[in-house]
Amino acid sequence: QAQLEESGGGLVQAGGSLRLSCAASGSIFSFYIMGWYRQTPGNQRELVATIAFSGSTNYADSVKDRFTISRDNAKNTVYLQMNSLKPEDTAVYYCHTLGTSAWGQGTQVTVSS
Repeated sequence: QAQLEESGGGLVQAGGSLRLSCAASGSIFSFYIMGWYRQTPGNQRELVATIAFSGSTNYADSVKDRFTISRDNAKNTVYLQMNSLKPEDTAVYYCHTLGTSAWGQGTQVTVSS
């Protein structure tokens, strides 16, 4: 069964850093665009960043220059390095394989002021 599993969330002070990881089964990773999304209570899930198999990236304006998405194709893993975190970055972060129904279970990121 295709799976995505996130890790690395937690509580951090404003200005701090966290690194999220998402391990995927090969059938939903290779050659796919991978994305990180986030959601806060009462709001729709929003795109944070995407990365193609080639390494081409795309970011939401709100995280540009602070977050970096990367992938290790040999390990079927996608990462989200989050620096200069702000309280408004607090959310549940999800990993997703674009073009499929595959989503991770989510990992909570909480940034205290």
